[in-house]
Amino acid sequence: MLRKLNRRERYGIYSACGAVCLFVFIQFVLFPVLDKRAHLKRALQVKIKILSDMQLLQSEYQRITGQSEYLKQRFKRREKGFTLFSFLDKLARDTGVKDNIAYMKPSNTVQKNGGFKISTIEMKLQSVALSKLTDYLYRVETSENMVIIKRALFVKKGKKQGSIDATLQVETLEI
Repeated sequence: MLRKLNRRERYGIYSACGAVCLFVFIQFVLFPVLDKRAHLKRALQVKIKILSDMQLLQSEYQRITGQSEYLKQRFKRREKGFTLFSFLDKLARDTGVKDNIAYMKPSNTVQKNGGFKISTIEMKLQSVALSKLTDYLYRVETSENMVIIKRALFVKKGKKQGSIDATLQVETLEI
């Protein structure tokens, strides 16, 4: 049948067949391969991001675990039978502010899902010398017993030079 057609018509048919074959190749072979490649690139980028996030979380987990172990060791170094009240009372005696204590109000808060309790003492010191107060505060904050001053209120009262009233809220963790 092609033999009956002249040369120009045959080239037209060959060109049309070539165009159809090229269209089929591009549509059903080349485009799917390029789409698959783009999809794989996006998937790889997502996996790289997930891996980066996992590594970040792993380093944070290791840091927190290290801090936890450090804190456990510090808790083990505490004296047997440690209580915040007796610690603050002894420290007040050692620094000479025992006579200036107006009151010490202890309270405890048990953490529901932590397995520990927060022991808090609110104390008021009246007419205490500034040098003795700073020594007391320094010893509280730098003790090995993991005691912190959560809140402090200082009021200058009276005419006595260098004396101050202080209300402190001191707390620590107990296991």
